[in-house]
Amino acid sequence: MELKAEIITHPSMSEHSIKRQAEALIPTPWGNFRMLAYAESAEEWMPHIALVHEDFDPQEPALVRVHSECITGDLFGSKRCDCGEQLHYAFQQIAEAKGIMLYLRQEGRGIGIINKLKAYQLQDKGLNTIDANIHLGLEVDARQYGIAVAMLQDLDVTQLHLLTNNPEKINALDQSVVEVASRVPIIIPPKAENEGYLRTKQQDMGHLFDLF
Repeated sequence: MELKAEIITHPSMSEHSIKRQAEALIPTPWGNFRMLAYAESAEEWMPHIALVHEDFDPQEPALVRVHSECITGDLFGSKRCDCGEQLHYAFQQIAEAKGIMLYLRQEGRGIGIINKLKAYQLQDKGLNTIDANIHLGLEVDARQYGIAVAMLQDLDVTQLHLLTNNPEKINALDQSVVEVASRVPIIIPPKAENEGYLRTKQQDMGHLFDLF
């Protein structure tokens, strides 16, 4: 089944059809999930991923996390951000609710791992996460969510409860054919290593949590 994203997609997918390329049942620490890979072709090395709980019921509003890749936090447990902790927390909630995790390949808020490491170097010199991106000539947040909408349509999701603190993510889905029935917050206690980062997200990017 070919899909068309309803709103702007990830740059590599923009104005192109995507389709479900492969799927398999994956046992995880949080339960069994169907892992589905979405891309333009089967040769794509970095497809977007949907992890759908084995008992997911498309007739009910789904609990969904739209998570953008963070190799430093998700894979290596970096304390510079709270991404890995958000991912694990979301999986726990999704497992209980028999929902869906969408894992989008949008590293570093869409700037990629190389630019992300360059931005980290600037942050070590005193810039915050916003100013570091701007200094490099990059967008503060280059992520796109049309691909998530296309994946949700393929999974027959028309209404969802969205696990997020990001108002832009809510707005992006609200402008699509998918209805956001409610927002479910993700609250991760700050650490010394990421307190400044979280403060910037809260105060300057409008993320919906109150930690300070």
